[in-house]
Amino acid sequence: MVDLHCHIIPGLDDGPSDETEFLEMANAAIESGITHIYATPHHLNGRFINTKFEILESVFKANDLLQLNNISLFVHPGQELRIHGGLLRSIESEEVLTLDNNESYLLIELPASEVPPYTHNIVYELLLKGITPIIVHPERNNIIRENPEIIYELVREGAMTQLTAGSILGFFSKKVQSFAEQMIKHHLVHFIATDAHDIKFRGFSLQYAYDHISVKYGKKSAAYFKDNAYKLMQGESLKLEDPLPIRKRFIGVF
Repeated sequence: MVDLHCHIIPGLDDGPSDETEFLEMANAAIESGITHIYATPHHLNGRFINTKFEILESVFKANDLLQLNNISLFVHPGQELRIHGGLLRSIESEEVLTLDNNESYLLIELPASEVPPYTHNIVYELLLKGITPIIVHPERNNIIRENPEIIYELVREGAMTQLTAGSILGFFSKKVQSFAEQMIKHHLVHFIATDAHDIKFRGFSLQYAYDHISVKYGKKSAAYFKDNAYKLMQGESLKLEDPLPIRKRFIGVF
């Protein structure tokens, strides 16, 4: 399996603190069925700053360490970028790192309880540059859950989304799980990823999430998300479904 969103590089953010914890996470990823993982440290989220070249260097060292320890996991470079008004200038200054550094896909994080007014414009400008923004864990955003038309419009405009495996399994809350399920039903999801930070509390539950989706929505649905992650890694065209709007009564607002 391919995991597109993980905090596995030691010492960069709130993931592992040292090489020992990094290797423990790597082994846990392999045991869970993951063979390729994207290291996506937080950048400009109010706590951490991890620029493009710092991440690239850290990923290179991480893969060397994995080889030395005979762990058959390959780490790809990425970044979880908090959306901000100067995001486009950050790209021009070579601060931002797209997935695999190929200028095609960029993980974008929204604040937990806000959708900034410039979000639509940022998405539009990124798409003009040929960069597809992947909005990570939108199901955990309070404003989006209360106003699902926001994520529908963003997807319709060309953005993609990535749900957290733990959200699908109910690890965050029933409200988050319910909204994640509605997003899947309404074709508003393109990827599932772990967003793993450690092996105890926020670990590798990707296969469990796929199993849950298979039971609830069918094997084709789980295969859709698996295939999209693999195709993104391979640089292939993704299979996309037409998004559908979520009515508020479906998420228990009325």
